[in-house]
Amino acid sequence: MEADWVVLTPADGPGVQLSLGRSETPVQEHPRIHLDLYAGDAADQAAEVERLVSLGARRVDWDLYPDDADFVVLADPDGNRFCVIDTGAHGGP
Repeated sequence: MEADWVVLTPADGPGVQLSLGRSETPVQEHPRIHLDLYAGDAADQAAEVERLVSLGARRVDWDLYPDDADFVVLADPDGNRFCVIDTGAHGGP
């Protein structure tokens, strides 16, 4: 039987854990909760976006981008949205 959730733990011992649960609800255009991935600067962000796209993510033409956006919205193969943030753009998260 396939699990409907998993807990990610730090490889080097104690630390923050992240639990991910499967949901059967439809994908939302503007979800209440999503995942942010942090990149050190614009070059790191661009490289990470391209890496994720090569793994199956797609760019989202999001209607709420501000003029000075420090993030790129992507969607996983199931359509769940997440962001890749350039933490160097405005002083970090």
